[in-house]
Amino acid sequence: MSGWYEQAFRRVLYPAYESGLRRRSTLSWLASYERDQWYSPEAIAALQFQRLKALIEHCYREVPYYRRRWRELGIQPEDIRNLDDYARLPVLTKADIRENFADLQASSWQGRLLFKRTGGSTGEPLELGYTRESYDRRIAVMWRGYGWAGARPGRRTLYLWAGTVGTPGRAHQLKDNLYNALFARRVLNSFEMTESNLAAYADAIDQYRPSIIVGYVNPLAQLAKWMVETGRKVHRPDSVIGAAEALHPHQREIIHQAFGSPVFNTYGCREFMLIASECGHHHGLHVNADHLVVELLGAERKPVADGPGEVAVTDLSNYGMPFIRYVNGDLASASSSHDCPCGRGLPLLERIDGRVLDAIRTPDGRILPGEFFPHMLKDVPGLLRFQLVQRQLDRLELSIVRGDAFDDASIAYIQRETAKVLGDSVALDYRFVDEIPLTRSGKRRVTLSELA
Repeated sequence: MSGWYEQAFRRVLYPAYESGLRRRSTLSWLASYERDQWYSPEAIAALQFQRLKALIEHCYREVPYYRRRWRELGIQPEDIRNLDDYARLPVLTKADIRENFADLQASSWQGRLLFKRTGGSTGEPLELGYTRESYDRRIAVMWRGYGWAGARPGRRTLYLWAGTVGTPGRAHQLKDNLYNALFARRVLNSFEMTESNLAAYADAIDQYRPSIIVGYVNPLAQLAKWMVETGRKVHRPDSVIGAAEALHPHQREIIHQAFGSPVFNTYGCREFMLIASECGHHHGLHVNADHLVVELLGAERKPVADGPGEVAVTDLSNYGMPFIRYVNGDLASASSSHDCPCGRGLPLLERIDGRVLDAIRTPDGRILPGEFFPHMLKDVPGLLRFQLVQRQLDRLELSIVRGDAFDDASIAYIQRETAKVLGDSVALDYRFVDEIPLTRSGKRRVTLSELA
């Protein structure tokens, strides 16, 4: 499909599908968010707080869980006059949601909510409710953020993504095939990627010739590394978008080298969809502050100005089952710069540091974000994949999938570089394995802390 199909899809087919057939307000919300992004930082902050204040009043009036918790702390909606006051509200955890599932649903939305489940990196599914309007808004915000990377409805896009779990019926397969054809999408199952079939993925890219590639970061990086090592060239897309996993600098570099295209970082989670994404200046990730409130929390879960901090999110449009200051288990760092050359007024994150469960802790109280070990190990000859697990504060366990070039010098390098950072306070045990298992959601956890 060429440019004419994209134009026809955006102007005729997509409005007919989204606004007509599905009766959704996605396109009107997209127009609104496209306008909002150019407001000044001060105007966006004022708009955000106006929406937050209305949501807090709704929660106190209609959501039993918040009314009970806030009364216990002696907090009334009128006490929340700014974001410092807002930070006095308790955070919401996955355990809170499981234990108070019914009481988190607004009384006026009982029986009218949509529901979905998250798999989660810990393997503990979480069910959450949302309204149709909040879903339409999330889709609109997703198109806005992906649009900064050149991805638009109807643009020829290849997804290196999670495959369908189980065996879908023929009707389900037909529906998926029609949907992907209509949206000019092709989906490659990243769950099935192995060292021996990487050429098939490169062949599929060449055959489809996408304008945009969107993928899980680790499969993209794995394919890119193989392409660089083997000299394999493929059709060059206009951009590559990394999603679902933290994009580390060395991964961005190898993906760019392999595809010859600019690489865009995005950040989201299943609970809220897109939270932040890069524009063409790659100056950080713009937070969708006209749609969400995103905080970074440090010790005792107090807001911090610089990171890494634990991410807390509030969805400003989900009035059915609102999540107020929900800690999703991620770490991120705020940008020291508040302005991007693009001129958007949306605030910036410098980077996504990974999962809280990916951070490694030391006996002297330091926290090493999950980025440290991928960065340190990226240049070890013959190291194909690894997983680092911390079960004790003073001991790390490193599982290694090794290739032919891996030797005693590789181990010596790992031990030496680890000791430079951790000293002799942490022991490093290593073992060789044939494969590192994926999580249920198809992601590869490279560092994992099992500490409480």
